[in-house]
Amino acid sequence: MFKPMILIIVLSFSFLTAWTQDKTESRIPLIGEEAPAFTAQSTRGVIHFPSDYGKKWKILFSHPADFTPVCTSEILELALMAKQFRELGTELAVLSTDDISLHKSWERSMNELIRAEDPAVSLDFPLIDDSNTGISRLYGMLSPTIDMRHTVRGVFIIGPDNKIETILFYPSNVGRNLEEIKRTLIALQTAKNHAVLTPVNWKPGDDVLLPYPYPYNYYDSVNSSSEGYRNLSWYMLFKKLQ
Repeated sequence: MFKPMILIIVLSFSFLTAWTQDKTESRIPLIGEEAPAFTAQSTRGVIHFPSDYGKKWKILFSHPADFTPVCTSEILELALMAKQFRELGTELAVLSTDDISLHKSWERSMNELIRAEDPAVSLDFPLIDDSNTGISRLYGMLSPTIDMRHTVRGVFIIGPDNKIETILFYPSNVGRNLEEIKRTLIALQTAKNHAVLTPVNWKPGDDVLLPYPYPYNYYDSVNSSSEGYRNLSWYMLFKKLQ
């Protein structure tokens, strides 16, 4: 009588432990937290993320599978824009839940398509093997109830200190806007470098907002009458960056 009861208790504990671990592994890292570190095979050899990129900004793009049309369109455009991101001190990394052999075949196919657009360009960022979905789980991109191919569509912008700065998720049938991702990156860098805020629909060159509350006596000495400043309200002071 006691043996079946003990077995039930042991099985229940094991299930609870496994369920808890699965929930922990699938948790999305939040803004301000350390980017989860991993080591994996890629089309550029073994990659240690994010430490291989040092103090640079990093963007991690994830995909559910190779040779998918939406994902392929995104990576083709990313290859064409890679120089622009590097000029912003940012490195790119792409993962997919297929294995390295399929990644290499996909990369060859995409390079052929890119050459038709610009013969001087090719994929020069790694395609990471996540065929065991370990990285996808580490970054909270897998749902326990929804088909995996609809959930591994994340973008993580990571700062020089390896902290998560922005998290974006996209459905499988809608392509990412890389210009918006670049704009977000520039806004993050502007806010961090100048200790300011960027308002709605901000674009590079637009006025920025000063953090509120302002330092003691700052509002009295610098307001809309000062050159380069615009006072919209007592708590909204805009500034033109030089």
